[in-house]
Amino acid sequence: MTVSQRNHGGALAVLILALLFPALFAPFSYASPSLFSEWNAPKPRHLRLLKSALQRENSNEQQSDLWTPLANQGWTPCVDSTNGPPLPNESQGYLQVFLDGGLNQQRMGICDAVAVAKILNATLVIPHLEVNPVWKDSSSFMDIFDVDHFIDVLKDDISIVKELPDDFAWSTREYYAIAIRATRIKTAPVHASANWYLENVLPVLESYGIAAIAPFSHRLAFDHLPTYIQLLRCKVNFKALTFVPDIRALVDVLVSRLRNPADQNEVLGANYLRAVTDAKNKQGPRKFVVLHLRFDKDMAAHSACDFGGGKAEKLALAKYRQVIWQGRVLNSQFTDEELRNQGRCPLTPEEIGLLLAALGFDNNTRLYLASHKVYGGEARISTLRNLFPLMEDKKSLASSEERAQIKGKASLLAAVDYYVSMHSDIFISASPGNMHNAMVGHRTFENLKTFRPNMALLGQLFLNKSMSWSEFQQAVEEGHKNREGQIRVRKPKQSIYTYPAPDCMCHA
Repeated sequence: MTVSQRNHGGALAVLILALLFPALFAPFSYASPSLFSEWNAPKPRHLRLLKSALQRENSNEQQSDLWTPLANQGWTPCVDSTNGPPLPNESQGYLQVFLDGGLNQQRMGICDAVAVAKILNATLVIPHLEVNPVWKDSSSFMDIFDVDHFIDVLKDDISIVKELPDDFAWSTREYYAIAIRATRIKTAPVHASANWYLENVLPVLESYGIAAIAPFSHRLAFDHLPTYIQLLRCKVNFKALTFVPDIRALVDVLVSRLRNPADQNEVLGANYLRAVTDAKNKQGPRKFVVLHLRFDKDMAAHSACDFGGGKAEKLALAKYRQVIWQGRVLNSQFTDEELRNQGRCPLTPEEIGLLLAALGFDNNTRLYLASHKVYGGEARISTLRNLFPLMEDKKSLASSEERAQIKGKASLLAAVDYYVSMHSDIFISASPGNMHNAMVGHRTFENLKTFRPNMALLGQLFLNKSMSWSEFQQAVEEGHKNREGQIRVRKPKQSIYTYPAPDCMCHA
């Protein structure tokens, strides 16, 4: 009996039990339909394009253009001197912030917290990272970021303490969770102005010597702020926030193995299946692409798009969407075709593979997969792996001993992916999101090549089932000109962390 037959047999047995004893499975009713569908590999949705992509041949000139670094665009980082007012002789009090979301959302919150502390002339307590309800990771700021470096870089801008003095030791997350407290501000609007903090938070600091803001995600405006505040936010993001030495050391090892596959063979043993020939090893360090495959279950369900898993998958995702968001997903009002035409559907592993192939990446491309848990697992990724057999991730690159320090810790896993991404020759994300936005901004700041998928164009192309490979490739190439990391000046209301020019950069 094959593995596939055993899997299907097991799935059938579970299904029969669920039908005979529904009460037994009631606690898992929202998850079980999708579990059944995830056991089965969806058929390729773009078989005509896929067959051609698997037989593709790319010219040396095309490969050379792909890997050529970005030319100097006339912009340089300029955050070393924020030229803000000096530290006051006396602080107005202690500022606490409680940050929710994933690592990249928390990163932006940390930058905003420093800016708010500066606006208020307050002493910032190292931000508290909430336990994410999805990833359930309790990693603290100090588990992820180099706190001493953080404090040292910002020592001339604001006062920072690792923990509160004994007189304020009562001000904890638990204290604010059980009752309304005069020192907690929970009404901070999204993108609040500097004046809002001066009018609403400063009086609390003056009265109690401490103010705690929770929640604190996206709670500072991007416009109408002093230049030194904007520069300070940039300084935090691009200079002060570095990962702990253990994370940096692990990533250095992973990047070395990506660039020198022979080193990986020695570490992972003779059974390593992606060994390259000696001739290729002699070419020197290899270039590699980081693909952020944002295709987890939450993303798939919230998008309300059809991903080719058939009726079972559509019903499972609809049920999951209803349980988690109680009908508050606006996308569910539109058809799949409407959503794709608007560019609102995340690219599946198959589709991002076809995009990379159309851009000119061949099957010798070294690809690092930055992702948490892909909806559908390896079955969903298999088509992408067929297109790019030299695809790696944290698990394939690191030994079990090396992975032990980050296993089960979503924030540390995300930190590894972030740091690898900053070391890659090219970065591309399968759909917009916090990781995409943070990486686009950071790589723009460093003038690194970053492909931004044209989501609306791709949605329309993938709806056309009669398109030939040459037509698809030409449309992709034309639709992605000037989407390789070219500087885009920030517009009003846009994030300073995604568009660092002109706030964080100077034009030569």
